[in-house]
Amino acid sequence: MDMTAATDVEEVRAMLTEQREQRRGARRVARTPRGPVSSALRAAWRRTAAVAAGLAVLALGAGLAAPAHAAERATCELREGIELRDAIGNVFTKALYCDNLPSDVYARADFASPVTGWLKLSPSWFPCYTTGPADTQGNKTWYYTQGDQVGSMPKIKAWGVVPTEAVRLPAGTTQPFPGLPRCPWF
Repeated sequence: MDMTAATDVEEVRAMLTEQREQRRGARRVARTPRGPVSSALRAAWRRTAAVAAGLAVLALGAGLAAPAHAAERATCELREGIELRDAIGNVFTKALYCDNLPSDVYARADFASPVTGWLKLSPSWFPCYTTGPADTQGNKTWYYTQGDQVGSMPKIKAWGVVPTEAVRLPAGTTQPFPGLPRCPWF
């Protein structure tokens, strides 16, 4: 929190404390080094503090809600020399790093399988692929990943597969993504 936000919070707290005391029947006159403050000036301070606090909340909320690449086109690249370890001990040294859409993460490449988690944030890592039923766009490739939130199988920590439609691949990219290994257990 920066100093401006801290000051705004302090002003709002002071305003709320003053209102509470007024409701209790306590009569106080705010004072500055130059003397009493008029009720009109005090009301203006309150409005300013309330507006500033509201703007700070909106700015903070907008910063948290906006995805990292909201203004850019979808990015997708194959990265090597990394180390990803899933919940069952598999180690991956290559992965696709792509923007993605929110999605259910499935235990198997099947829409009827248990939901192990949810992808909520973007971008995500996809270390391998498998095949399964076609998604709504006709793609049969599914990408292995770890969800951002754990679902029905907490022991595997949201690891599972998502259909291709959840991965924002560049237009014209062949399926599966070139150079990405097939998952060894599928």
